[in-house]
Amino acid sequence: MALQGPFAVIADTPAPDVVEALRAAGAYPIVESGWTDAPAALTSIEPEAVVAAEPCPDQPRANAIAKALAAHRVKGSGFYMPVLARARDDGASLVPDALAIAANMPPERIVGRLSAALRIRTLHGTVMRRIGTLTSRGEQLPELPASDPLDEATVLIAGRGRTYPALSVAVGEQVGLVGALSVESAARALNVRDIDGMVIGDGFAPRVVEALLTVLAEDVRFRELPVIVLGSHPGVIEPFAAHLANLDRISEGPQRLVERFLPYVRQHAFGQRLKRMLKSLDAKGMIDPDTGLLGHEAFWRDLNRAVGDAEKRGVGLTIARFCFDGGDRRLSLDAARLVGRLMRQVDFACREADNSIFAVFTETDLRAAHVVARRIAIVLKNTMLAPDRRRGKIDAAVTLATLKPTDSVDSLIARVVGEVAAG
Repeated sequence: MALQGPFAVIADTPAPDVVEALRAAGAYPIVESGWTDAPAALTSIEPEAVVAAEPCPDQPRANAIAKALAAHRVKGSGFYMPVLARARDDGASLVPDALAIAANMPPERIVGRLSAALRIRTLHGTVMRRIGTLTSRGEQLPELPASDPLDEATVLIAGRGRTYPALSVAVGEQVGLVGALSVESAARALNVRDIDGMVIGDGFAPRVVEALLTVLAEDVRFRELPVIVLGSHPGVIEPFAAHLANLDRISEGPQRLVERFLPYVRQHAFGQRLKRMLKSLDAKGMIDPDTGLLGHEAFWRDLNRAVGDAEKRGVGLTIARFCFDGGDRRLSLDAARLVGRLMRQVDFACREADNSIFAVFTETDLRAAHVVARRIAIVLKNTMLAPDRRRGKIDAAVTLATLKPTDSVDSLIARVVGEVAAG
């Protein structure tokens, strides 16, 4: 994508390689400043993005940059503004929440990573303008969540080496965690889950890492997924860097990896949130932007319509309710998104205020619905993790009720809420 500015480049020492790479990509205008003058420069322009072309010399100047950026977000457009910053080591940049880049990263890779981040900014602008337009027409719309995207992010860890336990703890303390001890398990998780970042730990041979990166690079869904390789594979990522914008390698331990990785995970999770919100706006608010399932009012309207249609045509209809003992909101959102991926096109579902999930199987009798619901419950059981890690995986209790000739929507719901668990 063409880089339409302005852009701010921060460095006490001139960085012609970075500036020329940005210009070659169409970036204009480019405002260069040193670290001391950067806060004033940032307040005088409204940059699309900021690139720190050298590591920040000290924390006070990094904090001054962060303060200027926060003030800019308040008085400016409010759209997401990516900040890429070189770091001296494998850790995070001194600039809070900046997307850390290696001190020796080639300029063309910086431009590729910046382009990926700017797509999130463009998406954010699109969503906010759509919300403004629809709100001015008096339409009632769901709000874009204001919580930290990390609160609903999920990271996949693939590995089986000695650092795997420590890596799992370090990542799991910050975000949702899916573990995979094999490439096959990792591939299954990528296909069924909403993944916001992937860590390839130690314990895999270089050819296995290469095979996994090949799969990611060849699938357009993962082109901007944050992927970080831990361990001693110094030359393994270079052939894939052009296709995976947010691919990195780190030789330090789990804590350093998490510090460097989390800003990218937050950015990806924010982008996924925006995509769900855009789908909700396209559907005039009928789709819940948190889950991708139907919103509450749309679900009950469609259920009434489906019950009437089933009675008129004499076809089956079955409703299932999935409950999670001890589950919290995060687990419920995770489960709802999984259900949305696993359901058939003709079915529909919603997440209720008590964190349970209703799924309606149209033109389906009890026996067939039991098979479908049990398959979904097994996937949920084998995929979700309990909020308390000591409990391990969590069970999904499933109840089903099929439409009878004497049923109304109320009686059907009363039976599915009260029935004995089906599996």
